[in-house]
Amino acid sequence: MDFQENTVLANVSFDVVGSRPVRHDGSDKVTGLARYGADIYPTNYIHGKVLRSPYAHAKIISIDISEAEKLDGVISIVTHDDFPESKTKDLKYLRENSLAKDKVLYVGHAIVGVAANSLHIAEEALELIKVEYEIIDPVMTAPFGSTDESSILHDDLRTDLFGEQKDGLTNIASRFKHEIGDIQKAFDESEIIIEKEFNTATVHQGYIEPMNVTAHWNNDSRVHIWISTQGPFQIREETARALDMRTSQIKVTPMEIGGGFGGKFPLYQEPVAVLLSQKSGKPVKIIMTRKEVFEGTGPTSGSYVKCKIGATKEGKIIAAEGYLAYEAGAYPGSPVEAGGKCMFACYDIPNVLVEGIDVVVNKPKTAAYRAPGATNSTLATETIIDEIAKKLSLDPIELRLMNASKEGTRRADGPKFPKIGCIELLEAMKNHPHWNSPIEEKNMGRGIAIGFWFNGGGPSNCSIGVNQDGTINLVEGSPDIGGSRASIAMQAAEVLGLNAKDVYPSVTHTDNLGYSGGTGGSRVTFATGWAAIEAARDVKQQMIARAAKIWGIEEEDIELKDGVFVSNSDSELQLSFKELASMLIDTGGPITGKGSISPTGVGGSFAGNIVDIKLDDETGKIDIVRFTAFQDAGKAIHPSYVEGQMQGGSVQGIGWALNEEYFYDDNGDLKNSTFLDYRMPTSLDLPMIDTVIIEVANPGHPYGVRGVGEANIIPPPAAIANALHDASGIRINELPMSPVTVMGNLLNNS
Repeated sequence: MDFQENTVLANVSFDVVGSRPVRHDGSDKVTGLARYGADIYPTNYIHGKVLRSPYAHAKIISIDISEAEKLDGVISIVTHDDFPESKTKDLKYLRENSLAKDKVLYVGHAIVGVAANSLHIAEEALELIKVEYEIIDPVMTAPFGSTDESSILHDDLRTDLFGEQKDGLTNIASRFKHEIGDIQKAFDESEIIIEKEFNTATVHQGYIEPMNVTAHWNNDSRVHIWISTQGPFQIREETARALDMRTSQIKVTPMEIGGGFGGKFPLYQEPVAVLLSQKSGKPVKIIMTRKEVFEGTGPTSGSYVKCKIGATKEGKIIAAEGYLAYEAGAYPGSPVEAGGKCMFACYDIPNVLVEGIDVVVNKPKTAAYRAPGATNSTLATETIIDEIAKKLSLDPIELRLMNASKEGTRRADGPKFPKIGCIELLEAMKNHPHWNSPIEEKNMGRGIAIGFWFNGGGPSNCSIGVNQDGTINLVEGSPDIGGSRASIAMQAAEVLGLNAKDVYPSVTHTDNLGYSGGTGGSRVTFATGWAAIEAARDVKQQMIARAAKIWGIEEEDIELKDGVFVSNSDSELQLSFKELASMLIDTGGPITGKGSISPTGVGGSFAGNIVDIKLDDETGKIDIVRFTAFQDAGKAIHPSYVEGQMQGGSVQGIGWALNEEYFYDDNGDLKNSTFLDYRMPTSLDLPMIDTVIIEVANPGHPYGVRGVGEANIIPPPAAIANALHDASGIRINELPMSPVTVMGNLLNNS
């Protein structure tokens, strides 16, 4: 096969931006010096454990901790009674997810926290705690949860309908509706209409490092939290809310992260550790087991999606309708609205209706997982688009090009696209050797799909200090989980005419810097990178002012060119950045630049896949034979990192498509809460994933950056489903497409 090297379709070149320097944190990570959440050992720390529910849905009749309190070595015990009184529903849900009060709402729901001198004593204490339950029938899917036949999870939940609380007990937390055009008239005029229903299973982010926290309530009533988190400032704010404390009382130090993918934002055991520390007077460390991670933290939503698309016989799509029902888990807040926004975003369709509901069920409260909500809804759209192409005998890429979104296209949820790269993405797919190579083997098939994610912005802060040797120290507050130290440092280096290796980036704690948004929503290289640009510009202007003072000329007469300060009126007046840095202390003192920004020019990203699969028609197993990932990055700051993001997201999308699912029994008990039974792809399951980076600059960023961390997970399931149809003639409208599911469809089809 004609495999391709990774490709960057660049339009604009810079000195540092777009290069591939050695990562700044690489040495520490490969030598074991990097410190993760479990690597913190404060003096006199003790161990925490949490008692969790064995039932998916039950009332708590009583909790008896008396025998556990008597156990030698137990230092402190906390229950929900140790929380302040909840005066709002949001606070109630936040606290009850940390420690249940009147009901448990999923297997693994935390009930009691224990701290002891050793882990074994803490575990023994859990066995001595007696909890009496009254079991209630569980609600395990969004469609069932939205019916009158299901049990009610919350006695205070009312449906939020366009900002108004509707009367009546329900499991439907909210509804939304987006509409443009005249949908019924458009379907009446359509010459081909396809409507299908899709179901996707609950899946986990699959991060290797388990959840962890170490908390110390000091005798000055300040709390220090060490944690592997994507959002240290968010953890500070939410912990303060949960415990009715001032945010200034809490200091959060983010440690290195062994994977997150959106799942390490929410609050779980942090308030428990803080309360245990307050009672014991000692630092408390809690590390979840793998079973606890699966059962007690947020996966992404399982979902039901109905999709209907109408087109003319020439292939022009004129109508699209979607209905989405997403599982929120035990508390409201599924990504159903994001799924609705992205469902038809790749296409310029004049008449669109998207409706969705957020349904609470007896599973852990959902958390973000790479482009949350979009993979589910895009599976439906891209499968039907492919089917329309087949029925009209049209090339599937040409059909997509005919209908592709472009600058000025209005999404159903309102916004018009600025400059975007959907057409350029499809052109790159159309021209790639993978698309134009033959498939000759039996039971092999090829499929394509594309997807969209809108990306995020939000506040970021950065400071830069100039060292006397001409290097700079860059301090920022967004944890690095995907190469952001390098991408942020490189943008600062570009402004100052330095090499990337002359920048020493670090992620600091919440006392050291102004509020910065977390590492999610594909925002950090865009937003925190921009804060670094502003901090570097501040340094640059101060350095120019210092040079002007030394030379006795006006600041306006000085420029920074390729790392050298030069006078425009006297060519002999020149100082390199390093030379001027060495003079700062004696000419007015050190220089520190600051950047604070909350940018609005966010640029969405489009991603696409071409995938070849081979089907074993005797077992139903699908093998990925060849896979090419395409994505518009705007401008790839560090192409190697962008390629890694594209490959990583693709692998997770492949796992979602073929194997991954939470397997619950009828009682709501999770039966595959280990990595042995929760089957994720490994390198042995996959070919090398080729990448093509398309660069259509985002006009809302100084270097054209678009976030690249999420869109890549969206198209793989749909592309694989389309490849399976090409290989076998069967359409599978559920995830995962496991061997059992595939064989069942093959037998039914035959």
